[in-house]
Amino acid sequence: MPRRFLKRIMPDHDTMREHPHLRKFGQRLTEPRLWHLNRRSVSGGVALGLFVGFMPILGQIFIAAALAIWLRVNLPIASMAVWVTNPFTVAPIFFYAYKLGAWVLQIPMQHYAFSLSWEWFSQEFLNIWQPLLLGSVICGIVAALLGILFVRLIWRLVVIRSWIRRPHKNNSRL
Repeated sequence: MPRRFLKRIMPDHDTMREHPHLRKFGQRLTEPRLWHLNRRSVSGGVALGLFVGFMPILGQIFIAAALAIWLRVNLPIASMAVWVTNPFTVAPIFFYAYKLGAWVLQIPMQHYAFSLSWEWFSQEFLNIWQPLLLGSVICGIVAALLGILFVRLIWRLVVIRSWIRRPHKNNSRL
């Protein structure tokens, strides 16, 4: 089952509860639904993490963790799923999100030279924030829905495979 694999890669519940930085959250982190490994909890965590991961905001892991606590989906899975946008994928993902948002808003796509400076953010970012945000929301919703479907389908296939491989016992009762 996927549960064995996920238990192997996820941090231990007691380790997370006793971590010095996480102790301040108190009883909120001991909620069993945040750590339970079933298809609903894991698929909800994947969907939440993917949606937040596509948003052009800072602190995605913290936002995903707070929303996972609030929505009671799997916290570690939601925190890991935001890494769909990492230093290697963030530029192509946000470029595509901007392109999609400009297409939906029917705004001609502008070519901007990016530079990591306050002048660029104060001048150029104001021109692209609307199509970027709209494209990010659309991509986030699509990724979340595909994540739910993918996790539930894989979970179902693994469970069916384990049932098929189960040794057949003769249950005839006389």
